[in-house]
Amino acid sequence: MTLVHATCVSVAGIGVLIRGPSGAGKSDLALRLIDGGGILVSDDYCDITVQDGLVSVSTPKAIAGKMEIRGHGITDVAFRANTPIGLVVDLMNKENIPRLPESQTCIVEDVVLAHLLIDPDTPSAAAKVRLIIESLHTNAL
Repeated sequence: MTLVHATCVSVAGIGVLIRGPSGAGKSDLALRLIDGGGILVSDDYCDITVQDGLVSVSTPKAIAGKMEIRGHGITDVAFRANTPIGLVVDLMNKENIPRLPESQTCIVEDVVLAHLLIDPDTPSAAAKVRLIIESLHTNAL
């Protein structure tokens, strides 16, 4: 098991691992995804495991069901204890995001996963994540 600085939300049954430096907007994007029907897995830190080529995230017990709401503090929220990861989202400024990236995948614990570079301050950020999740469902059929 590997502990990583990230936030994870389950959207339509697919785990979205949101990575970025402290203060980048991980919890804010997660909150928008939750507001749109997602469910929190873990905020700020995630335990990652791999079994049979499947990457899963679980919440460390000390922070299970807790989410930081900037300007308010730590809040209790509904959560899912673990979920398989299908999408990795890396947060960055829009100036650093290529319009057409060379790759739409990344590697986590030696497993290839769908990947999205996103500016969390963009009003459409959560919609973009949901659209990619929808395409993953469509491609799996």
